[in-house]
Amino acid sequence: MFDFLIPAAHAQTAGGGGAGAGLISFLPFVAVFAIMYFLMIRPQQQRQKQLKAELKALRRGDRIVTAGGVVGIVQRSREDSSEIEVEIAPNVRVTVLRETISTVLTSTAKPANDEPSK
Repeated sequence: MFDFLIPAAHAQTAGGGGAGAGLISFLPFVAVFAIMYFLMIRPQQQRQKQLKAELKALRRGDRIVTAGGVVGIVQRSREDSSEIEVEIAPNVRVTVLRETISTVLTSTAKPANDEPSK
């Protein structure tokens, strides 16, 4: 009665395809996940790890951007505290949470690839 819904090519296969056909049909999903992992998930994890290390190493003089888009200079920071005092204008200081800092623009630490001039 409902034979018109079954495609002719599918109806003519013998034996149902076996275990190999199921694995081959699952392979594109694995490939898509692998591509998504290496192009999107892994780089994001690396950026978050780098930002976490930068936030832990914050010290006076570092320029930062908060999640709200406020640019400021770190005036006081303690490693055991989650609060940082930031100067956003001359003589205007605010306290922000370390977790709300989205970018560290400049750091007072010396870059690793700089060599002293001779």
